[in-house]
Amino acid sequence: MGRPVDLAGDHSWLTAPTSAAGVVRDHWLLGEAERLGGALIAADADAGLLPDMGCLAGPGFDPGRLNPAIRDFYEHTSQWRMEIWTQWSPLFAPGGSMIGRLYGKRVQQLALPVDPLAVAHGVDSAITKVVDRDGNHAGSAWLRTLRGTGDFMYSGYYRSAVLPGHDRPSIHVSFPLEQGNVQVFLRPQNGQDGSLLLESPAGEFGADGAYVTVLERGRHYAARVPIREEFRIYVDGEGVLRTDHVLRMWRMAAMRLHYRLDRVSAQSRATSEAAD
Repeated sequence: MGRPVDLAGDHSWLTAPTSAAGVVRDHWLLGEAERLGGALIAADADAGLLPDMGCLAGPGFDPGRLNPAIRDFYEHTSQWRMEIWTQWSPLFAPGGSMIGRLYGKRVQQLALPVDPLAVAHGVDSAITKVVDRDGNHAGSAWLRTLRGTGDFMYSGYYRSAVLPGHDRPSIHVSFPLEQGNVQVFLRPQNGQDGSLLLESPAGEFGADGAYVTVLERGRHYAARVPIREEFRIYVDGEGVLRTDHVLRMWRMAAMRLHYRLDRVSAQSRATSEAAD
């Protein structure tokens, strides 16, 4: 149902990692590094999703207005530990559960838990940086696993990108799948009290939003899909960094997630890893 796209030409903005058939997990990472003629850096204890929030600066968004904790999280994500709470809409929960059991758990990708107790023991996260042949930061893989089982919730690839005809960067997140991927372009905005708002709104092909690409019989196809996401990253009244995340299908809220984010010292992190 998608349109043919030329990833080497006019639609190069949709170029993103894909995975071979079978289990996804983090197996796609080496292929992405090889495509760029670069390498992986997996042991950087100070790695972030973005090398500098300044890479998102542009008309309508000033990273300098963000609460310092938010900048620190994005630039030094490996230094942060998270807790997650999930709530599915009753209308979408059966479908989410079926996808999780029949697909997400099998390929170890996009396996968002429907049962809130599935994340009761917490979620582990790791950052692996990808650098190109010149040693420049090309993107960061955020690998999230359930602490109780070790199963992958998802592996996403984060970087900044400017869409064709746009005057400021977006956050480009891609989730490799079998012979394709899901991609989300999130528009950053300044919120009140130093908060960060990220949105993948409805719109035309080529604008911020969600896309699916697939390789079929040697040709690439892409489609814009009716998935909308909203993030509000903020520091609460007690100084705790939190995120409210709403995933919508069309205009209906399908899933809500809440994250508590705590910065941990090197000593605390080593103690936690030893205990795990």
